[in-house]
Amino acid sequence: MITDARTAAKNLALAVLSALAHARNPDCDAILEAISSALQELRETDPGTAEYFFDFLEVTLGKTPAGEKWNRIMSFVSYFPGRGTVRETAYLEGRTEGEAKGIRSVLEVRGIRVTDSVRERITSCTDLDRMDTWLERSRTVERAEDLFDEEGTADKPIS
Repeated sequence: MITDARTAAKNLALAVLSALAHARNPDCDAILEAISSALQELRETDPGTAEYFFDFLEVTLGKTPAGEKWNRIMSFVSYFPGRGTVRETAYLEGRTEGEAKGIRSVLEVRGIRVTDSVRERITSCTDLDRMDTWLERSRTVERAEDLFDEEGTADKPIS
């Protein structure tokens, strides 16, 4: 178990593995504190490697007690995930692009014409919750424009 910041800095990969191996151990806090100190120093000379280890620990520790502790320790780091990082922004943009493609695909497979204005509205949306709603609606709407209605259906002419 690596609990000393100097040792963690000299053997960063081993310290990270130590944190993973002891993620459910109450003593993991000391390992994480040591890694945090080592990474803060490394950030000054090799920010790419430091960022990689920040992200790696956040993802691999997940919802374990150690993961929660890691998130608390790193909450002040401005580029840590969940803080509007470039990587996070790119990820979210990729998600919205995928959602938009999915919505258009469902409509097209169903034979529903997608106008340029509808395509633009879908592709320019950055609200994932709204896009999820539109994706659900795309399975049942009669016209692409109906995606945007509060009820999911546009006012239809009375026959």
